[in-house]
Amino acid sequence: MKTGPLRVLVVDDSAYNRRNIADILSGSDEVEVVGKAGDGEEALRLALSLKPDVITLDLEMPKMDGFTFLRILMVRQPTPVIVVSSYSQKENVFKALELGAVDFVAKPSQRLAPDTSLRREILQKVLLVRYLRPLAAVSQRNSAIPPLPRSTATPQVLSTPQPEQPSARSAANIAARFIVGIGSSTGGPTALLEILSRVPEKFAGAILIAQHMPEKFTRTFAERLDRKSAIRVSEAVDGDIVTARRAFICPGKMCMEAVVSQGPSGMGWNEIRLRVGPPSQHDRYIPSADRLLRSLAPVGSRAYGVILTGMGDDGVAGARAIRAGGGTIIAESEETAVVYGMPRAAVKAGVVNEVMGLPQIVDWVAQLS
Repeated sequence: MKTGPLRVLVVDDSAYNRRNIADILSGSDEVEVVGKAGDGEEALRLALSLKPDVITLDLEMPKMDGFTFLRILMVRQPTPVIVVSSYSQKENVFKALELGAVDFVAKPSQRLAPDTSLRREILQKVLLVRYLRPLAAVSQRNSAIPPLPRSTATPQVLSTPQPEQPSARSAANIAARFIVGIGSSTGGPTALLEILSRVPEKFAGAILIAQHMPEKFTRTFAERLDRKSAIRVSEAVDGDIVTARRAFICPGKMCMEAVVSQGPSGMGWNEIRLRVGPPSQHDRYIPSADRLLRSLAPVGSRAYGVILTGMGDDGVAGARAIRAGGGTIIAESEETAVVYGMPRAAVKAGVVNEVMGLPQIVDWVAQLS
């Protein structure tokens, strides 16, 4: 973990936003703002000369946009980047994460309002960089996962109903043979993309995901995963029926549980539905991996929990419940986790069956069928 103040480069084409972000960060003794840039070309020059510990980045800039900046930066000098983006740029945020940004902060509009919670979030995410693994290792993690040949099945278009086709993606009423619950935070979106893009068409189970993410972003994230996966991926809605070849993302600012309707003795479950609703006063993280995993305990030996990268200890209590019910827990290894917080907590608590690197987790989930 880095000691001393974190050296930060602030990049935004708005002088107003540059000043506000610099003021937020300069208010902490743990941060030193070493430079500001108003466009991508200036940002690249300063990044290469100043060698900051972390960069805050707006994506829409003149001369060189944020995507081009990220591509060049990650090749020439891999540096942790926190994207500071408006809600209107949801799709762009996930593209930036795939290009190497480690996290993002969502602002209500193009101008950074003096909102107390937003100021606190920007500072927290910058300080989180102290706990990141070297970005070169993160890049190796992602590049170590070969792509699975894509299906030719036509993705579902929600806005324009199409006739049912005899493909795996339209086979929505096949009972799931098992359930995989996944909890993740910082670094999770990229890891989840790797996992979902490798799940085969005829996946016999269902995947339920609690990713720490703001509201209004989870639907866009689910749609992006859906386009890149052979199975259907959607943002969960209260009452959704959990079937095979489906994955559900818990909506931001909500918590998700599986409600298991048990069948006759020894016959497993009749039906599993999702309960999606506001968090309770006991939920320390939102969406809550603990709440999701705990709800899978009644599935018994056919419940699998996966705890991916992220800060904190969300998922430990839920993993303990799955283990007590006869299920299996996998934790991401320190070698591949962007932030080895959640997996470390689960390992330390003794609730993990096996520790795996992300490439092994990708293969393991894909081969469950």
